[in-house]
Amino acid sequence: MRLTHTRLLVNNYQECYQFYKDILSFPCTWGDENSNYAQFDTGYTYLSIFDKKQMLEGIGQKESDKNFPTLHEVAIIFGVDDVDATYQSLNQKINFITKPHNREDWGIRVAHFKDPSGTLIEINQRISKGKWYVNLTKHCCHPIYLSFTYSKYKVLEAV
Repeated sequence: MRLTHTRLLVNNYQECYQFYKDILSFPCTWGDENSNYAQFDTGYTYLSIFDKKQMLEGIGQKESDKNFPTLHEVAIIFGVDDVDATYQSLNQKINFITKPHNREDWGIRVAHFKDPSGTLIEINQRISKGKWYVNLTKHCCHPIYLSFTYSKYKVLEAV
């Protein structure tokens, strides 16, 4: 199994389509503003948006079904080369909910905003191997440790 893309189920499809295509400037590889499904190339994987009502109908559920769990608790994380520069380039188009700040314990610099459907979005860049990395390396038995490189897809690093 491999992750191919993340799909967001949205109530306001056209507004979200414009947000990802025009404001965040992701190329649309499938669909358009009227198709109720679109896929965007984010560089390393795909992000798709789909009309929530159609998705629920497709799996035989209704939004009003009390036995069906809530579906939108997701955060999308985008790695960037420079959080401050990205923040500055988007700040006139987006209402950020956090300004760029360091999370030394995670080894990243971050800022957060939401898309028109309310999905939490984080932009981040690596600043160091935070405490999470040091703690992980103390407790691992194997000489290969998890190491995130946000601007590339290097996942494992031999120590």
